[in-house]
Amino acid sequence: MSGEKILLVEDEENIASLVSQYLSMQGYEIIKAADGDRALEICYESLPDLIILDLMLPIMDGWEVCRRLKKDPITKDIPIIILTARRDERDVIEGLELGADDYVKKPFSLAELHARIKTILRRAHPASPQNETIKLGKLELIADSDILTYEDIKIELTPIETELIKILMKNAPKIVSREQLLAKVWGTYLGETRTIDVHICRLRTKAKKAGLNFNLIETVRHRGYRLGGGINDEKH
Repeated sequence: MSGEKILLVEDEENIASLVSQYLSMQGYEIIKAADGDRALEICYESLPDLIILDLMLPIMDGWEVCRRLKKDPITKDIPIIILTARRDERDVIEGLELGADDYVKKPFSLAELHARIKTILRRAHPASPQNETIKLGKLELIADSDILTYEDIKIELTPIETELIKILMKNAPKIVSREQLLAKVWGTYLGETRTIDVHICRLRTKAKKAGLNFNLIETVRHRGYRLGGGINDEKH
């Protein structure tokens, strides 16, 4: 049994009850909040190991909750999985930009949600330090610190982004399919592969903002992703 403490922030009681019961059976300690204000209070009182955060909440929405938690040094390192029923991916990307680690779209399977939780908690609380560093040309990933560097450029990653880039670096120059990434990162084939696309998009945005002028990750149509050919080139 795991024993990690999870704060579940969800105003739909049927969903909150179902998720709470399921995760309790997996050994987690579940604390529930039905609105954003209460979520913040509980978070500071209990400092959970992970937060499952619905975006559409009364009083204070999930975006604002995420923004406040990630700005505060006391809570900024608590992993957040956002839940959303909205179909617009800009909402998801906004949540990731605010510091959320992952997202799950409603309706979702409980097994898929559990897989996401296990992946993030494994990265956030490793059993023992690995000090893993992966180098490929001028690209270097310090996996345990979630830092990707290219010469003097440094990019801070989320745990999920770290796992994605690690797999692509280890398999370069081979193409890795979306299904393979889903299985290797989350340990399950459950969930939509579009999830991968959103995280890859976020990775590309971070790389561009940091100053990389080449396509860090290439899309190979109908096949998947691979690292771009510019990793050994000069950045200017």
